[in-house]
Amino acid sequence: MALARRGFRVTVLEQAARLEEPGAGIQLSPNASRILIDLGLGGRLRACAIVPEGLRVLAASGREIVRMPLGAAAEQRYGAPYWLVHRGDLQAALAGAAAANLNVSLRLGMRLEDFAALDNSISVSAQVGGAIWHERAEALLAADGLWSVARARMGFRDTPRFVGRSAWRALVPVAMAPPEFREPVVHLWLGGEAHVVHYPIKGGSLVNVVVIAEDQWQGTGWSAPASRAEVMGRLPAGRWASRALALISLPDHWLKWALYDRGPLSTWSYKAAALIGDAAHPMLPYLAQGAAMAIEDAAVAAHCLAQSPDDAAAAWRRYCALRRPRTRKVQRLAARNGARYHRGALAAALRNVAMRSLGGARLLQHYDWLYDWRPPPGGARP
Repeated sequence: MALARRGFRVTVLEQAARLEEPGAGIQLSPNASRILIDLGLGGRLRACAIVPEGLRVLAASGREIVRMPLGAAAEQRYGAPYWLVHRGDLQAALAGAAAANLNVSLRLGMRLEDFAALDNSISVSAQVGGAIWHERAEALLAADGLWSVARARMGFRDTPRFVGRSAWRALVPVAMAPPEFREPVVHLWLGGEAHVVHYPIKGGSLVNVVVIAEDQWQGTGWSAPASRAEVMGRLPAGRWASRALALISLPDHWLKWALYDRGPLSTWSYKAAALIGDAAHPMLPYLAQGAAMAIEDAAVAAHCLAQSPDDAAAAWRRYCALRRPRTRKVQRLAARNGARYHRGALAAALRNVAMRSLGGARLLQHYDWLYDWRPPPGGARP
């Protein structure tokens, strides 16, 4: 969408054979929502998004540590809303807007296999069914995630590193949830070996629940089935508040994914090809910024290509140079949060005292650099 509004004709190769509604929630902080609104998606997303009143941080025992304001306070401070959405709703909004744009062509069931890049053109090969499809283009942006094929084709031979934790996710009908968890609030529970995040989505009809805990399973998928007993075993009843366990015990079906990380790259472009999102800079989920960083990438990449439409290689070098310091900072802070969330008893007590002393309003100020980010000015292709 960002490229199309600047006059580029864009072909999206999506490896899924059909667009299905992925069953998970996603947080869109103001740095991401302002870009989506600028692309014309505000109306579609406001209809289904939840605006959380705040972030409530609790110890595993149930004692509140701090409550950070969001809602109207965040929108007034940053000029854009903080949204909680179902991933399927975000995908539907993007797909609908793309389908209405004559400059965007979405092709399903096509998996990138290889490419050959020059400075100002590229030849792309993709697998569709049992056949190979070929196309020439001016440039390639590869958004193929943590296990990126394009990243390997560019010569980056590093492999994802398992971090010793897994994440489990499930959806709970809001009518089944304890009343206090039906409120438009992000709840973050911090324990020694695990932490829990939950918040309402889907217009308030569902509660999205995520449990992240130490684990040795090293699957590479996003949606491996898991059992309720497996999740509950990570949260000992003697250490976790009964009301938290009551919520987590509700879903019969859970999905899990192992958490992996990759080291930072000095650049993630090669001639007329570049990486975007987790393919370039995977984010651990402790700052809720993985999707936001990919959305920011899109805005900057489109801006850079519009500034150098006849020199894709130069545009992508500029894009990487602009994005690397910020994404690296977010990567570091996300990893640091993971360590903070899972501290032992004494260190956790000190962390909690520090957060209470700071207070919610000042805690929000600590994220000004993150939430108040603005993309380069828009505009048509020169």
